[in-house]
Amino acid sequence: MCGIVGYIGKQDAYPILIKGLQRLEYRGYDSAGITLFDESIRTYKVKGKVSDLEDFVKESNRSGSIGMGHTRWATHGEPNDVNAHPHESQNGKFVIIHNGIIENYSSLKKQLTNYGYEFKSETDTEVLVNLIEYLYLDSKLTVEEAVRNALQIVSGAYALVVMSKDEDDKLIAARKGSPMVIGIGEGEYFIASDASPIIEHTRSVIYMNDNDIATISKHGLSLKTLGNDVVAPKIHELDLEIGAIEKAGFDHFMLKEIFEQPETIVNTLRGRVSSDWKDVHHGGVMSVLPQLVNARRLIIVGCGTSWHAGLVGEYLLEEFARIPVEVEYGSEFRYRQPILYPDDIVIAISQSGETADTLAAVRLAKESRALVLGICNVVGSSIARETHAGIYTYAGPEIGVASTKAFTSQVTALTSFALMLGKERGTLSQERLETMISELMRIPEKITAVLNQNDHCKYISDLYKDAENFLYLGRGYLFPVALEGALKLKEISYIHAEGYPAAEMKHGPIALIDEKMPVVVIATKDRSYEKIVSNIQEVKARKGIVIAIVSEGDTVIKEMADHVIEIPHVEEAVSPILSVVPLQLLSYYIAVARGCNVDQPRNLAKSVTVE
Repeated sequence: MCGIVGYIGKQDAYPILIKGLQRLEYRGYDSAGITLFDESIRTYKVKGKVSDLEDFVKESNRSGSIGMGHTRWATHGEPNDVNAHPHESQNGKFVIIHNGIIENYSSLKKQLTNYGYEFKSETDTEVLVNLIEYLYLDSKLTVEEAVRNALQIVSGAYALVVMSKDEDDKLIAARKGSPMVIGIGEGEYFIASDASPIIEHTRSVIYMNDNDIATISKHGLSLKTLGNDVVAPKIHELDLEIGAIEKAGFDHFMLKEIFEQPETIVNTLRGRVSSDWKDVHHGGVMSVLPQLVNARRLIIVGCGTSWHAGLVGEYLLEEFARIPVEVEYGSEFRYRQPILYPDDIVIAISQSGETADTLAAVRLAKESRALVLGICNVVGSSIARETHAGIYTYAGPEIGVASTKAFTSQVTALTSFALMLGKERGTLSQERLETMISELMRIPEKITAVLNQNDHCKYISDLYKDAENFLYLGRGYLFPVALEGALKLKEISYIHAEGYPAAEMKHGPIALIDEKMPVVVIATKDRSYEKIVSNIQEVKARKGIVIAIVSEGDTVIKEMADHVIEIPHVEEAVSPILSVVPLQLLSYYIAVARGCNVDQPRNLAKSVTVE
């Protein structure tokens, strides 16, 4: 949640900060603000998007080579000018930007009120900046010491940058539970929530760890722990191209990312499938292969789209590796006192690798001595660093808030992982393995064929853009796809939609069906085909509108459905990767037709780093 950017160096800070906030706006877009220093500290902030901030400061003094900016996803306090970041302390000594939640802010606020502090905003962040100031003034500490002492008092999660009026030649950055990266240039430093604002300035970065505090000036960087121990910074080289975070001629990032899926699936499989398509190998888990082979239970945790990918993974791993699998919401996992054994294996799935609930599940599993694997997209992310082993999806940056290529890459990684594990456990024959690898490797060209029906999907979307409800139905491997299709529609078009196993329709949801209800049925040729045909007949008997995703050449369903979208024939086990694509296109074009902000849907942010 929220986007943080900071700069200190020899250039004008304002253009760097504004461009950085534009790059980070997918993390939050309720309000935005910047603080600049040039002889004096000046803060500008407004409710709305970064473009509103640009308009607001157009006639203001924007000079200065030190500054920081923030784009907000509201947690404490509604989106407005006052609650927007940066926040200034009561006596003007400190300014702060903050991502995360200070859980004990209420008790701290009461204490500070007793000391004479008054508060303008509803945020926990204003409490933190006043706590820093109080400690600084009361105990005559340095700025770094005041920040460190304050962070030892607060509980919760944070990524923050602090600027002080008294030590105006430096920025202090800290993190715990929320991501933060520092870019290193020649005589200049960049601070950001992720690498997207940094890549056009430098490829050398430091990924801050939990409880790190960095004191940064134009002349150097000091990295310490919260306990004041010196840390030797580890410098990484970014493997990211500017083009990956640009729209490249598409109207929206989401549409670009839908069309990138043939390429991203190739990237997920690259180096993992042998050149003769006879074997699959995941180097990132080979160190724990004996535990995987002998596992008695796998537990997959994820949130949102990643949870749906985990549901597909359950089908895959149970079919090919014959290991019992449970799929858990990361947000519920640790609150129900789960029973975990040392020989359990927990697989955490997260696009960003920073999802707070999933990360908490990882830590709980490690406390129980279970082996923990990560499946994530972002190199250097918290989940990648805190798990014992794992798999990168290599999908590239996903800027659109509604995940598309992340889902198909996660399912691709799970499919190849299940095939490898099935081979190693002896539960998958070589012949079947080669068949499945061949199917997997041909998925990119088949997705391209589906994308060629872009105009047809748009035509159907225009017909039903004003519907108030949608129902999505699927069976077996395609039930999680129904859930994902419904989620995509809800996220970006604000139409109520639900996904169900098709057979469950008559246990309640069928009561909703009438002549106004579009029902999207994923009905490709598989072992449940005859059953899904019966479900379609049940919908039509109630005058429901049927939009069916079918295998090429299907004439039976074509006779019954109001609309069909044909996709190439594919093995049932890899059908989720292909069949979800037309659902993504339908959601996208319905949202566009309704005038919704596709890339920045209301109330949502890309990376959920708070609980």
